[in-house]
Amino acid sequence: MGRFERLVEIMDRLRGEDGCPWDREQTRETLKTYLVEEAYELLEALDADDPGLIREELGDLLFQLIFHARIASEKGEFDIWDVIDGITDKMVARHPHVFGDTEVQDSREVIQRWEELKKKEGKMKDSLLEGIPEALPSLLRAHRVQERVSRVGFDWEDIEGALEKVDEEFEEFRNALRKSERQQIEEELGDLFFSLVNISRFVGINPEEALRKTVTKFARRFRYIEKKAEESSRSLSEMSLEEMEEIWQEAKGREGG
Repeated sequence: MGRFERLVEIMDRLRGEDGCPWDREQTRETLKTYLVEEAYELLEALDADDPGLIREELGDLLFQLIFHARIASEKGEFDIWDVIDGITDKMVARHPHVFGDTEVQDSREVIQRWEELKKKEGKMKDSLLEGIPEALPSLLRAHRVQERVSRVGFDWEDIEGALEKVDEEFEEFRNALRKSERQQIEEELGDLFFSLVNISRFVGINPEEALRKTVTKFARRFRYIEKKAEESSRSLSEMSLEEMEEIWQEAKGREGG
């Protein structure tokens, strides 16, 4: 038995009559959380650039995919082999420059032809934005939307126009703050975030990745403040903002930042 087939058989056993009670109780709904968690744990492993951890998290995510395929099989919809056949056929069909006689000049042309092939398959027939999941994290979704519309020319000519838009949106946000109108503040803040995503696109940075790494950095430095407070047998509430800022700068210095 092949290694992949063995993993599929393990899933069959877990969901079988004499299998694991917990695994047997799971549904598509209950597994959603685990699917998202495993994907984010893989992202953390990739950030750490730890081959052993990456391998482990890839395995955990793969098992979630097999789990969902098993549930579909029980419903008589499809099985894991249908999933494999489907993605295999799709990748071959969408790479005629690799598996066929089509020639392309660069990656930009690859993307253009990719979307042309998707349209031939009946996708994006109602909107260019079709297929961008609403459940994506908002920064990533904004990035994908902007990428799509830019391909038909709905875009700033250069980054200067995008930078000016950020300034404009920031001033509108400040005006909304002065009026203290919550709905307008929320709208203008959203516009400001959207404009910043445009900047990230022009400089070739994934905004979701950038913010995620910044949050991780912030958390790491704040934990350093907590550690220093514990070492001095004090609570954070007993420390002044100036003291915490001094330790924060120390944490930055330790990171070479």
